[in-house]
Amino acid sequence: MRGEPEDHKEFEARLKAYEGRPAAATGVGRDPVNEPMIRHWCEAMGDTNPAYTGPDAVAPPTMLQAWTMAGLTGRPERTAAYDELLRLLDESGHHAVVATDCEQEYFRPLRPGDEITFDSVIESVSRRKTTKLGAGYFVTTRTDIRAGGELAGTHRFRILKYSPRTYVPARTNAPARRPTRSEERRPRPVVNRDNAGFWEGVARRELLIQRCTGCGTLRFPWLPGCNRCGCVRWDTVAASGDGTVYSYVVVHHPPSPAFDPPYAVGLVELTEGVRIVSNVVEVPYGTVRIGMPVRLEFRRYDDELVLPVFRGVTS
Repeated sequence: MRGEPEDHKEFEARLKAYEGRPAAATGVGRDPVNEPMIRHWCEAMGDTNPAYTGPDAVAPPTMLQAWTMAGLTGRPERTAAYDELLRLLDESGHHAVVATDCEQEYFRPLRPGDEITFDSVIESVSRRKTTKLGAGYFVTTRTDIRAGGELAGTHRFRILKYSPRTYVPARTNAPARRPTRSEERRPRPVVNRDNAGFWEGVARRELLIQRCTGCGTLRFPWLPGCNRCGCVRWDTVAASGDGTVYSYVVVHHPPSPAFDPPYAVGLVELTEGVRIVSNVVEVPYGTVRIGMPVRLEFRRYDDELVLPVFRGVTS
């Protein structure tokens, strides 16, 4: 078997040199852990667990990253080393990025009033991987989050920096050709054991909603257990397809042949009471409004990908 080109090995060695270097240093949460943010989170997630309310309330564990987010003002604690790593990947043709997954570990509950500090490290940079999106490198950062100086949890966040379908590995300093509109495909959905049934339904042109067999609560997106009663048994019901726009955004940037902005993305409330994010189609993006009636359709984007979308209904 032939070995890898020497210059490619050298490039990977340059990337590996960033492992262990800080990605964010001496970060401080913008706000202490507080009840309003906990309430907003629980309302958005539909989580009615009584542990998150009252005088002895704790924050939902999955809010761990929320207390470290910088908002629209940027992230001043981000280090030059992390910026250098991303720039090196950009300049080598790996200009596209997608978040792939995160992992969290919890060591102690967070309570209203806790002051948050954190720091991040570049934990790993993978060897070059070939994916359906294109060839590139997985970059994993680990953030240690503390409350009052005590480790409360760890958040690992992984991104893929890749060159869409056109990466040539032999020379990392060769200019990368940008894909044409016909070459660029939409990202593939991540299918796992928790949501495989949903995508099987989409393939049959059905939009399936989970229903808890313990208390009858409908839920979407799909989850392994019920937020209301904790039951792990469930069945499904097919959505009627009728709904209204609960909220929406119009996407103008970044330009991408796979999505062709500007376009409208809606948070659609189905008549069954659950909400789903998808494109609002067949109406001008500038006419989409909160409360607009929509109707479910299934749209094929390429030989593999079928997605549920919602056609705006105008009078």
